[in-house]
Amino acid sequence: MNFTNRLKKLREKLIELNLDAILISSNENRMYFSGFRGSAGYLWITNTDAILATDFRYTEQAKVEAPNYQIIRIISGSSWLKDAVTASNALRVGIEDHDLTLAGYNSIKAQLSDIAIKPKLVSTGFTCNQLRAIKDSQEIDQLIQAINFSDQAIEIVGAKLKPGITEREISWELEKTMRELGADGLSFNTIVASGPNAAKAHHKPSERKLEAGDGVVIDMGALYQGYCSDITRTFVIGKASPEFRKIFDIVLSAQETAEATAKAGMTGAEIDYLARQVIDAAGYENEFGHSLGHGIGIAVHELPGVGPNSINRIENGMVFSIEPGIYIEGWGGVRIEDLVLMENDCPRVLTKAHKRDLVEI
Repeated sequence: MNFTNRLKKLREKLIELNLDAILISSNENRMYFSGFRGSAGYLWITNTDAILATDFRYTEQAKVEAPNYQIIRIISGSSWLKDAVTASNALRVGIEDHDLTLAGYNSIKAQLSDIAIKPKLVSTGFTCNQLRAIKDSQEIDQLIQAINFSDQAIEIVGAKLKPGITEREISWELEKTMRELGADGLSFNTIVASGPNAAKAHHKPSERKLEAGDGVVIDMGALYQGYCSDITRTFVIGKASPEFRKIFDIVLSAQETAEATAKAGMTGAEIDYLARQVIDAAGYENEFGHSLGHGIGIAVHELPGVGPNSINRIENGMVFSIEPGIYIEGWGGVRIEDLVLMENDCPRVLTKAHKRDLVEI
């Protein structure tokens, strides 16, 4: 990964925001700017300095994963942050206010309390997250590999669905298959929602057994080298009813409309509307209650937002989901999700698992 280029862009942002330094606390941004994948630590970045402070569990790991950084071990009563601020004469320090808890914020203030000229702690909002939104070629390669694992797993396990299998058993088979294929783990907890449970967009797999005629919504993702995939497919056990096929076709049409007509430069809200108008015209406007999609990368949900209120401009190099759905209480639901890369001003669909015709098991 080109961490030198990422640091360069971040330092340009520091100048733009009139900051002397930034303290990065979030796991995702710490990894993005340094390569360090440990679960604890901070980055201290100025125009000239790059420090990674972590505890004894991770110092050796940090030396390997973040060779461009000075590694500092945090010990009880450590004054590393005070020392870094003093050495750099930082008067305006950016913090990730969206990530910090109140306790974390107060801890930072306490560590700087006895500096003669205290620095001003400045909110940076989602500045770092915005820099992550456009993927480089290496990131796209890793995302595609993660997508390949989930594509293969959902087709392998989907072909084995039959009456009598529980949602929890399906969830475990999906996880096991992804890991056997080479995934490092799950990018999020797998959703398996059958029959009426599919009306719940984020249903937790239960002991409910599949029955003939059930629709089954599977939403899952693989983790590979720190990058996430996300796919949703809807199956039916046995023959689909006319109502199920009708709703499936509406959802598929909404998704394919957005994939065919979205353009770089549109806002997330404009792309959301491309799909939403298809569902609205079919009379199901009250049954599609979530956003059309979300960005994906190191986190399974990141910028850009693709929803009714999103003002994010979608640029080339951004990877995001397109996942319309219809959910009817007491009946069930249908959701279909692909990941797309905005490339040459148009979406390129990265998800390859079968979806065009309703899969009847």
